[in-house]
Amino acid sequence: MLISPLKRLTLVITLCFIVLTPPSSAEEGATLNLKDADIRVLIDTVSEITGKNFVIDPRVKAKVTIISAQPMQESELYQVFLSILQVHGFSAVETGNVTKIVPDVNAKQGPVPTANGKQPGKGDQLVTRVIHIENVPAAQLVPILRPLIPQQGQLAAYQPSNILLISDRAANVSRLLQIIKRIDRPDQSDIEVIRLENAPAAELARTLSTLQKRDNKSGAMPGMAVITADERTNSILISGDQATRLRLRGLIAHLDTPLDTGGNTQVIFLKYADAEELSQILTGVSKSKAQKSTKSPGGSSITKRSPVKRDRVASPGSSSGSLGTRKEVSIQADTINNALIITAPPAEQQELRQVIAQLDIRRAQVMIEAIIAEVSIDLSKEIGTGIAVRPKSNGNDSGPAFATNLGGLTNTILGLANGNTGGIPAGILLGGGDFREGKTNFGILLKALASDAATNILSTPTLLTLDNVEAEMTVGQEVPFLTGQFSSTGAGNNSTTNSVNPFQTIERKDVGLTLKVKPQINEGDAIQLEIEQETSNIAPSSVSAADVITNKRTIKTTVLADDGQVIVLGGLSDDEFRDTREKVPLLGDIPLIGHLFRYNSTQKLKRTLMVFIHPVILRDAATTTAYTDKKYTYFRDRQLEAGIEKRGLIRDSAAIIPDLDQLITQLPKADDNLIQQLPYIEPQSLPAASDIQK
Repeated sequence: MLISPLKRLTLVITLCFIVLTPPSSAEEGATLNLKDADIRVLIDTVSEITGKNFVIDPRVKAKVTIISAQPMQESELYQVFLSILQVHGFSAVETGNVTKIVPDVNAKQGPVPTANGKQPGKGDQLVTRVIHIENVPAAQLVPILRPLIPQQGQLAAYQPSNILLISDRAANVSRLLQIIKRIDRPDQSDIEVIRLENAPAAELARTLSTLQKRDNKSGAMPGMAVITADERTNSILISGDQATRLRLRGLIAHLDTPLDTGGNTQVIFLKYADAEELSQILTGVSKSKAQKSTKSPGGSSITKRSPVKRDRVASPGSSSGSLGTRKEVSIQADTINNALIITAPPAEQQELRQVIAQLDIRRAQVMIEAIIAEVSIDLSKEIGTGIAVRPKSNGNDSGPAFATNLGGLTNTILGLANGNTGGIPAGILLGGGDFREGKTNFGILLKALASDAATNILSTPTLLTLDNVEAEMTVGQEVPFLTGQFSSTGAGNNSTTNSVNPFQTIERKDVGLTLKVKPQINEGDAIQLEIEQETSNIAPSSVSAADVITNKRTIKTTVLADDGQVIVLGGLSDDEFRDTREKVPLLGDIPLIGHLFRYNSTQKLKRTLMVFIHPVILRDAATTTAYTDKKYTYFRDRQLEAGIEKRGLIRDSAAIIPDLDQLITQLPKADDNLIQQLPYIEPQSLPAASDIQK
């Protein structure tokens, strides 16, 4: 065939460009020169010289040019071969006795050898090295070393062990190792605690931090220190080198001097606490301290009586309130800005600021989920017979002469005789009779009824409230209840006639579900709950009742639960059985015929009620958002499962709440400049939601 000779011819022409000077001995080496040769020819040549076995990836294709003036040993020749592969984007990965030639993109996914101190690898050999970092976080070195790694290299940090993982050429890995050794050195800085006597620690720390930032930009300060304020002990913590700490210590000594004035006024803006409530607490603290300071060392005390008044900030458009306890101390609350205005000596002012810092904190929230489950089963059967005999007298009804009004059947017989079918009871009715005029009327009616009723009520109310704040939730109806009635008689236009005016008094009450709870978070994420839960509904109407009858179930208790724990508050299991037999004496005991004079009814009622509670502490915004997303998604999924939008004569007309992520992204962002330019719009002239969206 012609294909094989063509291949041989191509190989001969290519080898014409290769000049190999075979060594006379193993020490002389080989000289390799190629010009625009196929890379596979180079691989074949290296394989013959080094004796290595190569497996070539089909994607390995390139033209190579090599110029060497000096003979090379076998190891040197192989390093040149690796460099040529690296220049053309290929790598040699050794697997046992076989070396794979693959693109750089796939090389790091193969069995790359792991280098260490004894075997770091050579030249352009692809290696992986694990470097243990001792003094600095490994994650902080990644952005520093990333620009020094080529695109096909790999650099990652494993924080639990504080190690770096580098996969690249051996020469570059060794260079990165030298850089890491210079960076990974122990810190020479130390921590120093300076107790302040007069200046507030938080304000002084902010002043020193601002000064450091300004000097660092101008280059006046050679080193940066970490400055932290401990407001509890009114101390400054400095971490840095000795020269920086000495310089800052001198500044602190200069700034921590007492004020010459007898008082000082500061405005403190609160983050979470209420200004008016906190002002009353601070006033009590200052008043208690003032009373202690008036006592003499011998045990006697000097009592100073002064009128206590509530002061308010006398500024237009604001209102505030506080209690002034002493002439030297004034605490006022600005409720509009939620701020405190404190006028006091520096020492006492510092104490008040420490109290404010401990009280003005973000309060945790508690989400309470209640599960109210009620299951009831009502089974009843009744059977009986009613008889009524009514004689005629002068063409007028004279009333029944004989009747067995068992189960109310006599009234039903008389109603049917008069053509009244409105009061027919439920069940099957069999009967007969003769109600012609001028004769004695009689009737007999047999009733049989079996009923089977089951009720399953599940309510899951959910409440979210702050710690130590009572919350209440009511879901139900306002039902009118008759509380009284009377009638008044008044004279009409004619003096001989009087009109009667009936009058009724009605009180509306909530009937449904009511949940009232007050949580208190204790030590160790335990929650004390004061719970008052009530479930009520309207009972079926009864003939003997004068007004509406309601079924009411109430639980009022105080329990202690852990965060996320589900506990049972209480329950009721009721099993009731009734067997009623009505009969005519003597006649009802006659065999067979006695059934005509008896009425039997049996009822079995079983009811089970259980109430569970599930409190969850939400300490931060992230946890609150997670639970909100969960509830929002659950409600939306239930709405989609119901398929409300596909029902009715007008399809796709029901409103479906949007996806939460889509809703957040579609909400318009507030712009302060735009808001200031918007005119005031009356509520009745507000535009449609679609216009606002546009």
